[in-house]
Amino acid sequence: MSKPYLSLSLDMDNQWSYMKIHGEEGWEEYPSYLDIFVPHALQVLEELDLKITFFIVGQDAAFEKNHQYLRQIADAGHDIANHSFKHETWLHLYTKDEMKAEIDSAHDIIHEVTGKAPSGFRGPGFSWSGTLLEVLAEKGYKYDASTLPTVIGPLARLYYFSTSNLTKEEKEDRK
Repeated sequence: MSKPYLSLSLDMDNQWSYMKIHGEEGWEEYPSYLDIFVPHALQVLEELDLKITFFIVGQDAAFEKNHQYLRQIADAGHDIANHSFKHETWLHLYTKDEMKAEIDSAHDIIHEVTGKAPSGFRGPGFSWSGTLLEVLAEKGYKYDASTLPTVIGPLARLYYFSTSNLTKEEKEDRK
């Protein structure tokens, strides 16, 4: 009996990224839970005989403390994708040069650490723009998964901006 086809993915938003989004102190120290989460997730996926796409944040790949966990994902045969370098949900406001630098820096370090060149991308907070699609096409990416094609996407962004600890000026600048 063959398995039905479906697509599963996981955004590897680390502890620091949530702290940053909510304005919590200490995020600049980049606390991580990858050491706990990755082995557990890989065990569950192995038990279920599933392969998924992991969207990896470049900043996490830049830290040596995370290398073994990111390599474990790749070594287990999962798809490796790019989730930006700095994980900023206002990515859609970047200039083309800023966006290219953001995508390239994440791409390069993720490839170096995992041994797999990402061919897919998802913007943080499902952030996307025409400029992003241009940059990804120029880079040769096969797909972009930045949109959440339901009513949940806009509601999720509204929730993010209403509950984050950004100042009013930051919220207006980043919408």
